[in-house]
Amino acid sequence: MLLNLSITDLAVVKTLNLDLAKGMSVLTGETGAGKSILLTALGLALGDRADSGYIRPDCKRAEVNLEFDLNDAPHAQQWLQDNDLDDEQQCFIRRVINDDGRSKAYINNRAVTLQSLQELSEKLVEIHGQHAHLTLLNSDEQRRLLDVFAKNQHILEALNASYRQWHTANQELQALLKASIDQTEREQLLRYQLEELQQLDLANFNYAALLEEHGKLANLEQILTTGQEAVDSLYENDQQSVNQMLNHSINSLTQLSRYAPELIEVCTMLSEAQIQTEEAALQLRRFIKAQEADPQRMAVLEEQMDIIQKLSRKHRVAPEELPAVIEQQEQELHAITHSGERIAELTAQAQQLRSQYDQQAAQLSESRVQAGKKLQQQISDIIKELGMAQGEFLVNIVSQDGDAPKLNGLDTVTFLVSANPGLPPKSLAKVASGGELSRISLAIQVSTANDKSTPTMIFDEVDSGIGGGIAEIVGQKLRRLSQNRQVLCVTHLPQVAAQAHQHLYVSKSHTTDVTSSNVRLLEEPERIEEIARMLGGVNITANTLAHAKEMLAQATSDL
Repeated sequence: MLLNLSITDLAVVKTLNLDLAKGMSVLTGETGAGKSILLTALGLALGDRADSGYIRPDCKRAEVNLEFDLNDAPHAQQWLQDNDLDDEQQCFIRRVINDDGRSKAYINNRAVTLQSLQELSEKLVEIHGQHAHLTLLNSDEQRRLLDVFAKNQHILEALNASYRQWHTANQELQALLKASIDQTEREQLLRYQLEELQQLDLANFNYAALLEEHGKLANLEQILTTGQEAVDSLYENDQQSVNQMLNHSINSLTQLSRYAPELIEVCTMLSEAQIQTEEAALQLRRFIKAQEADPQRMAVLEEQMDIIQKLSRKHRVAPEELPAVIEQQEQELHAITHSGERIAELTAQAQQLRSQYDQQAAQLSESRVQAGKKLQQQISDIIKELGMAQGEFLVNIVSQDGDAPKLNGLDTVTFLVSANPGLPPKSLAKVASGGELSRISLAIQVSTANDKSTPTMIFDEVDSGIGGGIAEIVGQKLRRLSQNRQVLCVTHLPQVAAQAHQHLYVSKSHTTDVTSSNVRLLEEPERIEEIARMLGGVNITANTLAHAKEMLAQATSDL
């Protein structure tokens, strides 16, 4: 259960530290006092989206802290243990919103993602908003409420898993079947292109080496001419070769080194250069002798280059990428020639998954039918207590057998109501007025809440649209609901407020230029005055006070 709510610099709340108790607690106050901001704070701490607009003016950040006792929340305890976030029997949640719009979330002082916070929150708190009766008109919401009442979560998860597997297999199967219509023509094209590409001799395909060899043969005459000129200049020219000039310089400097020993090192370097020059000339001479014009090889190379260039342009890739094109086309051809096997495999898989889905859908439908009978009886009984004496509530379930699988089963769930005897039941949107819809919504929430494990339930003005004796019954229902869980209720009805174990009053205060909201726990005398205000408005008389006191006494005596 929720033990404490702490707020700092959020909207009109500067600081608030609110302790909460077991049983039923109500929040009351004038319209605009700030009751809704407390629920906003709870929502933010439990994972709602945040932005900097929530921060109190002239403040840099807002912060909300929640403290929970986990003795009545085994599912939350297990989740914390599974995620290595447990801290004995308590849980601390903190949400910080910065003025740049970013926010951070913490569970037991450890940073967590918003998704993790939301996963834990749904195991701790359930909030029923003041517009819950409007969502009740939605068919998907009606199905969800029935599944909650029937405890169908496990079978729903299994069925939806089967659906996703079937959907994936069926999509691939349909794509293959569609492709198979044109696969003969495509197969012929691929075989022709691969036969054409096989001219490349892939086992020995090296485009860079081919370019190098072609360039060498194409420029062989120039290579031989220039090479011979270099040999002559280096070694073989009797008149003025590099070798002769080096030899002359070495002899001259060697004689002078007798007078200048420093020249000995220069002579050594020139001798080494003469040796390198001679070796280079000899190696170049051997290279030239080894070269031989090969017109036939040149023709072969030019033919290969021509084929490569044409195929490269045809497939719109660089020559170096042609082997990858061949590999891709071979894979596609293999897929086409073996698509019949894959189609047979997918057909069997889709049939098996469809059969599995149909069995689960039938089981889910049976569970819904049985739970629907119980739920419609319970809700019919409650709405009669809530002033719809002739009202009958029905859960209509139509199974679309034979339809293609879909998420959440093959059933269409519709809530029907007959407000007056002799009239056929019709959908909620066509029959129920606003007040009746509020009562039906409350009856459903009360009926489905009994089987839930959530330790804390929050009701935000779910009693709107009702009053008088009906409001008192609503208060009693909420108080009865709090026997095995914590209930927090925002209300404007004194009949509901009188049923609470704990009464919290929200007020607004003003200074020169700042407005702030405050919450305080009312003691018995203050509580009588607040209920009297809710009963009588501005002018509170002795009779009003006496009525308020009587309402509180009556609520206590009914325990």
